[in-house]
Amino acid sequence: MLAKAEERKPKKGGGKKRRHAADDGKGEEKKMKGEDDNGKGQRDGGKKRLDALSVGYFRRVGERLSEGFEDNEEREIFVENVLSEVKGKAVLVAMDRTGSITLQRLLPLSSLEKVGEVLAELGGKSGLELQAVSCDRCGGHVVESAVRQMSRWTEASQDDPSAASEEEASCGVLEAQVLSLTQVVRDNIAEFIKHTHGSHVVRTLLHVLAGCVGPPRTESRPGAKERNVAPQLTDFEIPTSFWYELKHLTETLMENLNLSVTDAVASTVFQTMLTVCHRKRPKLCKQLIRSIMEYLTSRSAAPGVSPLLVFLKDQASSRLIETIIQQSHKSLLRDLYKNHLKGQLVDLALHPIANFPIQRLTAASAKYKLFVRLFDELVQGVEAILAAGHMGVIVQLAESCAESGEKQDELMQCLMHAFHCAEPGSRHVSCLPLFMSLLTYEVYYHSDTAEGSTQTQVPLSSICYHGSRLVQALARFKERSHLLSSLRTLSPADLLTLASDPAGSHVLQALVTTSSDKGRGKILKRMEGLFVQMACSRLGSRVLEAIWYSASVSQKQSIAQELGKTNGLFQALFCRITHFMWIFFTFRSSSSISVPSENQLRSDQFARHVWAKFALSHFVHRRAHWQEIQTGESKKRKLFSDILE
Repeated sequence: MLAKAEERKPKKGGGKKRRHAADDGKGEEKKMKGEDDNGKGQRDGGKKRLDALSVGYFRRVGERLSEGFEDNEEREIFVENVLSEVKGKAVLVAMDRTGSITLQRLLPLSSLEKVGEVLAELGGKSGLELQAVSCDRCGGHVVESAVRQMSRWTEASQDDPSAASEEEASCGVLEAQVLSLTQVVRDNIAEFIKHTHGSHVVRTLLHVLAGCVGPPRTESRPGAKERNVAPQLTDFEIPTSFWYELKHLTETLMENLNLSVTDAVASTVFQTMLTVCHRKRPKLCKQLIRSIMEYLTSRSAAPGVSPLLVFLKDQASSRLIETIIQQSHKSLLRDLYKNHLKGQLVDLALHPIANFPIQRLTAASAKYKLFVRLFDELVQGVEAILAAGHMGVIVQLAESCAESGEKQDELMQCLMHAFHCAEPGSRHVSCLPLFMSLLTYEVYYHSDTAEGSTQTQVPLSSICYHGSRLVQALARFKERSHLLSSLRTLSPADLLTLASDPAGSHVLQALVTTSSDKGRGKILKRMEGLFVQMACSRLGSRVLEAIWYSASVSQKQSIAQELGKTNGLFQALFCRITHFMWIFFTFRSSSSISVPSENQLRSDQFARHVWAKFALSHFVHRRAHWQEIQTGESKKRKLFSDILE
């Protein structure tokens, strides 16, 4: 089954395809020994490979796993049989792409004892082979998957207390192998944390030793969207040995702290170390942060210049500093600003790399009085920061103002001046389109002069992500009259565009749902005639649902009344039908076109959900019952909101 590939020739001379030995008994024996017909080992760049038959076998195993099993017993027998085939050649299977993917799917279905045996085989007799497997593109995933199974070590005893002793014995095998892997990592720490694939094994090991795991790591596919969102961690109980081993591993990492500021890959390991320790070992995390900050601030720099300013502008170390800021307590943040960053915030906010740690600092300080000092310094450079295109700084400043309740009026006035809509007063109603598009008044309205109040009607357009985030933050301010006044001046066409835009829909939802009943009523009055088209829109229907749950009973009745009308609904649905259906309706008279709106609303892929959630069948056929239900739900919602407040 297993074979080594033929030795490759240099690239310039061209390479030959791998060929496999004959399938007779002698050939099989030679393949297992790694020899060709001349007694010499077959190699593929010095690396053993699975032969085609084995690759096909594991591909079929993967297909069988995808099909599923009738019961757990059948699945257990299948998994055990496959693992018996893996035994003796786990290294080759783990380092093959197909074998690695299949093995990763098998390990979560295996007993912990079997997982421990696989990990033991990957390490070899001395355990030193774990480094080669962990630093392999495919093998590293298998090692991670095996280590992650420690999160299951208490599940069996919880489900069946009688099996606790047996399960503890089987877990001991895997526990011992995880500790063995930790020792290998500690002995070769520099090679591991600088390696692209080996560093991921160290990061997974840190999670498991601390007692928290996130979702499994997957191979990124070309064209796949990468979401910059922190993974959700799940806590689990750990053996006592892991508690001490985590401290030993962190001590070994701190001995190589210099790598965290010179190597981007190693920096991610230190970030993970701080994240898991902050979650599971807060005291240890404080010690680590203090040691790292002492190291960073003790480096030599130009006279009178903090070395931290240099690290903030470096790609690798800046990310580590971001993590430190996120996990730091009040005194460290205050010291960081007072001794290193005071008077430098605007310059750092204008830097293409350093602006990100400034965003983290602004967010972390929102709970403390330190934020006021940061705001007073950053607000001086708002226009320059906008010109540099670092909108994340401005958005975070607005979000921190909303969270802290401080400096809200000052920021609003600063933004009005930055977008040239503060003077004259007639420009105030233009602030919403300007904020959402991040364009100044002159650019948005194609005006050549900054003076005068002449404004031509321009259709709403150019709504951008950061503009949407900015307005959503401003919508949480205590005083948002400028935004609401600007919203009420938008035309019905602009309101429909706003509700149907991926970024704008969040703005409309935030402004309407955070308004008072009176203010919400004014906005809904302006939106009359649009509810049907919103209901038939993918994004508009979501906005309409959010508005519905925040509306009063009388406002819900107005929305339901419009959704029950025929003409407006047919106009929205008429634009969505196919050409064939359009020809069909042209043969109808105008009276036959006015079909009941209930059928049309239920037939739309988005509006049918609105129909069900708003209980419009009750509204159309049993109005009094609908009124009673909505009144009861409104009272319950108000009661629960009062309790939460």
